[in-house]
Amino acid sequence: MSGQTILLADDDAAIRMVLNQALTRAGYEVRPTGNLSTMWNWVSRGEGELLITDVALPDGNAFELMPKIKKLRPDLPIIVMSAQNTFMTAIRASEAGAYEYLPKPFDIGEVLAVVSRALAEIKKTTRAERNVEDGAESMPLVGRSAAMQDIYRALARLMQTDLTVMVSGESGTGKELVARALHDFGKRRNGPFVAINMAAIPRDLIEAELFGHEKGAFTGATARSSGRFEQAEGGTLFLDEIGDMPMDAQTRLLRVLQEGEYTMVGGRTAIKTNVRIVAATHRDLSQMIRQGLFREDLYYRLNVVPLRLPPLRERGDDIADLISHFLRAAQRDGEQAKVLTPEAVKLLQQYSWPGNVRELENLVMRLSALYTDETISAEIVHHELNLSDRPAGNGNSGPADVSTAVESHVAQLLAESEPNLPPSGLYQRVLDKVEAPLIAMTLNACGGNQIRAADLLGLNRNTLRKKIRHHGIEIVKQSRRS
Repeated sequence: MSGQTILLADDDAAIRMVLNQALTRAGYEVRPTGNLSTMWNWVSRGEGELLITDVALPDGNAFELMPKIKKLRPDLPIIVMSAQNTFMTAIRASEAGAYEYLPKPFDIGEVLAVVSRALAEIKKTTRAERNVEDGAESMPLVGRSAAMQDIYRALARLMQTDLTVMVSGESGTGKELVARALHDFGKRRNGPFVAINMAAIPRDLIEAELFGHEKGAFTGATARSSGRFEQAEGGTLFLDEIGDMPMDAQTRLLRVLQEGEYTMVGGRTAIKTNVRIVAATHRDLSQMIRQGLFREDLYYRLNVVPLRLPPLRERGDDIADLISHFLRAAQRDGEQAKVLTPEAVKLLQQYSWPGNVRELENLVMRLSALYTDETISAEIVHHELNLSDRPAGNGNSGPADVSTAVESHVAQLLAESEPNLPPSGLYQRVLDKVEAPLIAMTLNACGGNQIRAADLLGLNRNTLRKKIRHHGIEIVKQSRRS
């Protein structure tokens, strides 16, 4: 603790002496004063790692000066003391940006504990911000564009909190990397990080996967099995593709978030849970809510802190850095050192990247493995991207037809699982992707009238009802359309 300077402002000489002695014994260097002007001179010169101040001083009120201090030194923790032990004093201290408010008389041990905690937390936050902003190798996110700087600043502020985060963005933008960064650099870093992809699990098994099941809970449950909530206890649970969660599971998840406890499938005893939730989706959940496919109350529980990851086409300035990052990764894996020509990089910057960062990573790894030349030319890149048959503009060529969209989606699923194959059940998962929005939007167009929707879809009414139950689609009755 030696070398850390604490600025102390209080017009009561006895209090200054007691605090000075206690803080000095604890190993801090103390700069005491009895007025605001001296304290402001120290702060404005950049002195001190922490400020302890009384509210009422002979030459002014500390609350009036604190906005100026926070603007000049936003990272300086301020501990406010006051003999006016009112609720409004505490509120004003919080509104002014105080790290902590201590009413007088105070306990010296409490003061020392608050000082120690404040200095430790500001040190962690500063280190996390520095790692993020400098693009340190330990940080899994790469890029210096304005869009990514906004993400970095948000992450740095979230590291020492347990707030629930909703990460949105197209597939391949790095949503799981953000979740891992929040865990690895946050206060739960010593706990487990557990990820579950809702789209990769059969719908009737999602609840058992999340909450676990008791022996005999269903056919095939021959032994008790822990769920992801239990596995993530004390750490972070990443709920990927939350938009694919069926309605029954959404209801159970909402109850867990509200009550902080859950029961296993087939169980009766409530189990307390202590996990941080980070959810992610590439879907428009607001539209799904309107379609009756996602619970609005669950959305607000999950969307405490929304983070939108920009697609790669919106951060073209980062492509050169990403290429260098992936080439270094390939070299660490034993590949020969490679470099792309400026023309090749420019060509990649002009490409629309429908698969986002994941597509770029796969391309760079392929270029590094398949080509023996140390320098990768624009011609090679042009050939690998097959640009003669694919649009290279900004991706605004209009919506693809259904067949092209399905082909692109399956290709993406295959690429995501490389070098392995996706989990079994690919056929049904792809059908569900098409079928669920088709039925929901048709029902919406028919005002919730299942007879009209079945006729429009060309389905038997009983078949439509089964599919509505299967996909967990809620029927929203509306005024009948002409």
